[in-house]
Amino acid sequence: MNPELLSHISTAIRDATHRPFTLRAATPVGGGSINEAYRLEGTDGSCYFLKLNEARHHPMFAAEAEGLNTIAATNTLRVPRPIAHGTATSHSFLVLEHLELNSRGDAKLLGEQLAALHRCSAPRFGFAQDNYLGTTPQPNAWADDWVAFWREQRLGFQLRLAAQNGYVGRLQTLGEKLLGALPAFFAGYTPRPALLHGDLWSGNHAFLADGTPVIFDPAPYYGDRECDLAMTELFGGYPADFYTAYRAAYPLDAGYAARKDLYNLYHILNHANLFGGGYARQAEQMMQKLLAC
Repeated sequence: MNPELLSHISTAIRDATHRPFTLRAATPVGGGSINEAYRLEGTDGSCYFLKLNEARHHPMFAAEAEGLNTIAATNTLRVPRPIAHGTATSHSFLVLEHLELNSRGDAKLLGEQLAALHRCSAPRFGFAQDNYLGTTPQPNAWADDWVAFWREQRLGFQLRLAAQNGYVGRLQTLGEKLLGALPAFFAGYTPRPALLHGDLWSGNHAFLADGTPVIFDPAPYYGDRECDLAMTELFGGYPADFYTAYRAAYPLDAGYAARKDLYNLYHILNHANLFGGGYARQAEQMMQKLLAC
């Protein structure tokens, strides 16, 4: 990183924390596919976690900070606290509290605390602002009707984006049929708006040294809590103790198994729009399966 950028970020840290901060080292951190990441260490031993991207992506970082603050305010699950965000030179940046994380910890507590997060509700579905799923915009306009919200602002939005990206034909035909069939998946089931992490795959949680769960990289909104549970089963899954503890704290409706693929389809469509590859075909297969139910 160039010295001018580092100077801007150091100043932002000092202004946000009201404490002296002089940078000693900026060490690259791997693992992300969207942003550059660094561990910032001050001469006083303080540490911060830095995300960098192009300046045009600053709204993504601002939305992430707002989401983390919203989850932190519930006092349910631990998240990295946002410190500062902004733009400098040709970059946007987000500075977070630095946490030493491990892959193993108290999965049972994670299930219990996620259930507590999901008990945080709102009068309607949506969120106070739009945010991002990866780099994809995620609309969150308030809605009273969950099925309409999922049709228009989740699956419908991704299908329209897919058409713009050249995914037409069978994907769109199946998508239109599925959008029309959505009410059948909610017969006898009326979700309550729950505060969701929104992107809770296996790579977006970890644990502190004492086993305390930590979640990060959220795309939050108030929606059906089954959305978070469904995604925990996508891309690797969570430990069995997590699911046992969650269900004990907040039992799931019997129809969850039938809706799980419906909710994960949103993420597979998003992956098709972000990364291409075989995700579009996977989305078609999921829609065929859902329409056959």
